[in-house]
Amino acid sequence: MPKTLETMREIRARNTTLAFTEERQQAGRCHAPALKAWKQQGKKIIGFQCTYVPEELIHAAGMLPARITGDSRELELSEANSYMYHNCCSFIRSCCELILNGHYNFLDGLVVAATCDPTRRLSDVCLNYNLVPFVHALTVPRKYTEEAHELFLLEVIDLQHTLEESFGVSITDEALRNSIEVFNRSRELFRKLYELKKLHPPALTGAETMEVYNAMFKYPREEFNRILERLVDELSATRRAVDGKFRLMISGSPLNNAEFIKTIEDLGAVVVVDEMCTGSRYWWDSVETTPNLTPIEAISQRYLNNQPCARMMPSEKRFDTVLEMVKDYRVQGVVSQIIRYCVPYAHDQPLLRERLEKHGIPVLELDVEYGMAGMGQIRTRVQAFLEMLEANQVQVS
Repeated sequence: MPKTLETMREIRARNTTLAFTEERQQAGRCHAPALKAWKQQGKKIIGFQCTYVPEELIHAAGMLPARITGDSRELELSEANSYMYHNCCSFIRSCCELILNGHYNFLDGLVVAATCDPTRRLSDVCLNYNLVPFVHALTVPRKYTEEAHELFLLEVIDLQHTLEESFGVSITDEALRNSIEVFNRSRELFRKLYELKKLHPPALTGAETMEVYNAMFKYPREEFNRILERLVDELSATRRAVDGKFRLMISGSPLNNAEFIKTIEDLGAVVVVDEMCTGSRYWWDSVETTPNLTPIEAISQRYLNNQPCARMMPSEKRFDTVLEMVKDYRVQGVVSQIIRYCVPYAHDQPLLRERLEKHGIPVLELDVEYGMAGMGQIRTRVQAFLEMLEANQVQVS
């Protein structure tokens, strides 16, 4: 294993999780230093839980968008199960558990993208029981038609007006242009980071990459961009190389547990790319600024047309993207982790597997609960998958 990067040390030191603890008296305190410092300045934090929520609007309003991801380990969901059906996925129930137990009490608002029924139920619970001061649900079409783009633009404009009215702020075109520039800078830096993961051997592990993502959602974006820029520069300067016999992709449901990925990599692989909303789908496409589009129109188009979620139709757009990534990153096997009751990804998985195997890419399908560690049966199945790759003498092209 190569020497730990200094920038990664900084990320780990400052990336204290919003962890679930038994001490209820800790509820509502910002455990992440950057969030705590932001609140101490009297500024507001708006939570969001989906990549279809346009963060630029929150940022342009002078507030900090903080992604709600549950915890980085599997939680007991006793309270969430009292408010939500058990067939709501454990990702959403984990978010609900932490909200119910006060661990997101520092939030001044929550914006959800109504991309699935469990997400809608989360917003219903927060609204009905006044768990968050401000709650807004953003409708997201499932198609890319002209009517769908018109609808989503109206939804984004409605979010803008609702934020302005609820918080007494003005979201100007100038502020939106500045926010577009800030968030596009993040996307540009992630592209550079992932170019270094294309190398053979790559410069960063999949577990380390997940740590970077987890830190990003707890920083003001300008500050995070400076850290990410240092990380890219450090990787480029040190020519760091990560050992791993097989190059893997992780695909599927939301995942933020770096230990899960580390377990896979400790068995002799390296995760060179991912296709998840908590990974590459978050930054894949930039907001295209052109003279014929207002800032709000440009934002709306980017978020609807970004690298697609499994809920979007037609599915072929996502399948083609995955196959292109497999080729570009010289992937030798795909690990598909799907949270139980995650209907969109469970529905699409057989179709995606068929296409991958047709191109000679083996697939390991894991049925997981959100935050689950990569131990026990999962470790055994991954080990068997890697042994199969070795037996088949899969080679990097």
